[in-house]
Amino acid sequence: MLSLRRVDALPPYAFAEVERLKLELRRAGEDVIDLGFGNPDVAPPEVAVEKLREASLQSRNHRYSSSRGLPNLRAAVCELYRDRFGIELDPETEATMSLGAKEGLVHLLWVLLGPGDTALVPSPSYPIHLFAPGFAGAAVQRVPVGPGVDFVAGVEEAWQAAQPKPRVLIASFPHNPTTAIADLPLLQELVDFCREREMVLVHDFAYADLAFDGYRPPSVFEAEGAKDVAVELYSLTKGFSLAGWRIAFVLGRADVVAGLARLKSYLDYGTFQPLQIAATVALREARDQPGIAAEIYGGRRDALCDGLTRIGWEVERPPATMFVWARIPTGEPSQQFAIRMLREARVALSPGSGFGPDGEGHVRFALVENEQRIAQAVRGLRSALAPSLSR
Repeated sequence: MLSLRRVDALPPYAFAEVERLKLELRRAGEDVIDLGFGNPDVAPPEVAVEKLREASLQSRNHRYSSSRGLPNLRAAVCELYRDRFGIELDPETEATMSLGAKEGLVHLLWVLLGPGDTALVPSPSYPIHLFAPGFAGAAVQRVPVGPGVDFVAGVEEAWQAAQPKPRVLIASFPHNPTTAIADLPLLQELVDFCREREMVLVHDFAYADLAFDGYRPPSVFEAEGAKDVAVELYSLTKGFSLAGWRIAFVLGRADVVAGLARLKSYLDYGTFQPLQIAATVALREARDQPGIAAEIYGGRRDALCDGLTRIGWEVERPPATMFVWARIPTGEPSQQFAIRMLREARVALSPGSGFGPDGEGHVRFALVENEQRIAQAVRGLRSALAPSLSR
């Protein structure tokens, strides 16, 4: 049988069985509430959609574009960073576009890592964080992450244990799936750690825009000296509700950004040009959109957390992201529990094991249904869990 190299080394996709059963139930006419796949459902800004329509009607916009991103688009994201974080970025040397944060991360690690190298990676984590170093031929040293976990101490311990010494540290705050957050002193410690050890800090800032209760996630570049050691991935997927557009950026350390831009010049011609033009308008003319999205997700968070508390399932109320990370109240393995909730409650959840071995014992709720549907999901979970939660 033909060996498919990197693909054969991948484990079975942990969410596949949940997805298969969900589709099977829906084909049978069952009403399944999907709180598993974190697929943003908030409407995008109308001004951007209208600009997309207008730009799509221009035949010149259907030709090849630029893998780095249009100059105006790169300038617009740098303007956002200036106005929101007080950070000056050069759109020519410190910003390049990626086709979503996932693609940006994978190709960024192709630039930074190779066979025999090691990366420090949070665990549990969004699956691509754990597997992208392997695509580059590198090894992973896991670092525990989660609410109340001392991430910096874990980084130091993992660095000491790793052989060879790691070249890259991946961090991501606010964090998917655990919803852990960082303050600026924590990011400063990570920057200082990487500077002292000549490492590159890769900060996935995908949930920069979705925070609640007055919390504002800091950019890594607010830490002193960060541009010397760090790159940050920023995406329009969540806050600007443009998931299908695949508009994201890799920002920061100039030589790393240049290396990624050079690699991508061999791989793609950028995303569809009307999408880039419309994304530029979103960044400049729809600055209120992230606040609108955060308010919607915050209401859903409250509906879910309050509902679960009422039925006896105690969960932490996350300060950011579009997720709730919950310890399984029955002690079941996460895959088994997720399948049972799908069968008995008609609610799809993501098993924690899908986010790496350190996610076992948890499930992740995605806040991608409205508050009425979330209340319906809680009623289904109450029925399925009543014997366990009443003990």
